[in-house]
Amino acid sequence: MQGIKNLTQGPINRQLFNLAMPIMATSFIQMAYSLTDMAWVGRLGSEAVAAIGSVGILTWMSGSISLLNKVGSEVSVGQSIGAQNQEAARNFASHNITIALIVSLCWGGLLFVFADPIIRIYELEEHITANAIQYLRIVSTGLPFVFLSAAFTGIYNAAGRSKIPFFISGTGLVLNIILDPLLIFGLGLGINGAAYATWIAEASVFLIFVYQLRHRDALLGGFSFFTRLKRQYTRRILKLGLPVATLNTLFAFVNMFLCRTASEQGGHIGLMTFTTGGQIEAITWNTSQGFSTALSAFIAQNYAAGRIERVLKAWHTTLWMTGIFGTFCTLLFVFFGNEVFSIFVPEQAAYEAGGVFLRIDGYSQLFMMLEITMQGVFYGIGRTIPPAIISIVCNYMRIPLAILFVQMGMGVEGIWWAVCATTVAKGLVLLSWFVIIKKKCLSIPSVTKE
Repeated sequence: MQGIKNLTQGPINRQLFNLAMPIMATSFIQMAYSLTDMAWVGRLGSEAVAAIGSVGILTWMSGSISLLNKVGSEVSVGQSIGAQNQEAARNFASHNITIALIVSLCWGGLLFVFADPIIRIYELEEHITANAIQYLRIVSTGLPFVFLSAAFTGIYNAAGRSKIPFFISGTGLVLNIILDPLLIFGLGLGINGAAYATWIAEASVFLIFVYQLRHRDALLGGFSFFTRLKRQYTRRILKLGLPVATLNTLFAFVNMFLCRTASEQGGHIGLMTFTTGGQIEAITWNTSQGFSTALSAFIAQNYAAGRIERVLKAWHTTLWMTGIFGTFCTLLFVFFGNEVFSIFVPEQAAYEAGGVFLRIDGYSQLFMMLEITMQGVFYGIGRTIPPAIISIVCNYMRIPLAILFVQMGMGVEGIWWAVCATTVAKGLVLLSWFVIIKKKCLSIPSVTKE
């Protein structure tokens, strides 16, 4: 096939590393959009950070919904490539892009129209609420760029060409870094300047993807961006991507509740601590997600080709890689939480509260990397439901646990311990589930050649 890499032959360690590094770097770039905004807005004070943080949960939710077509692309296109079915790969690519556009327009429209009642859930001070509403309405209009770029990224990852999304996303990040101080301080737009900078950067990334696919690449032999949806492809994409998008979206809903509780217990400092701490924790999350995505794409091709021995070796290799990094992040957060948090919000009350969050959350970092790595295994073999079940159950357990711990007199720290405990549980349970069903689910598959 044109424009793809065959992952069913060659050295496994090198292929995984070469595939994972650009994906991980791309994830870091996407995380850096938020961190860059947070770092500059942090100079405006903790109230400004709280305003962006309240919207951050919604942008996270938007990213979770976009996984429908990112994962849908990675698995459906990847398995078609592994099965040597080029026509199916092209059709899946076109369907994923079309569905991404439809979903993004609907979701972005909802956020724009209902921005006021959504933001008021947090019960922040009126001036913080007003700023957050304006910020949300600006970023919601850029969501089609985000969703379509996610679908393009998934298609490239499935083809084993993860460097392309890395370079394109990197260009957007550089643009965002340049525009943030110019718009926030130079033009005096405040937090709205951060929103405009992100919007412009996201639009630029989308346009570069379009140019790359239309004028520089013959990926999959060429395919149309938009198509009339057909049931056989749409059902497969929804079956693969919907559980992933659902579990991540429900996760965001849980965090909205926890943000509301953090605001009740600690005011805007409590909300700011949880949202900013979550952004910093994304250092671990995005690293493991990069390896997980690479593992998923690698396994999708080898599983479809019947190369089960390569599937198992790739799983073991990735566990070692993520385990080492997870241990490092645990030590960093536990012993240097204050210092890390102060990089983004230099206000003393803010970074002291944030340091407590990172210390507690740090104990769960290794288990979070374990969970996300195992998700990559399940996604690659086309079984996206088990991770969804475990994630949904454990994430929703955070609500009663947080309420219990708060009522026990632990205050806002009770929320942090609820998050830590359930993260540990997710990693251990998902690993156990796969070990139990490994022999059965790794029998030679029969991939339908659409």
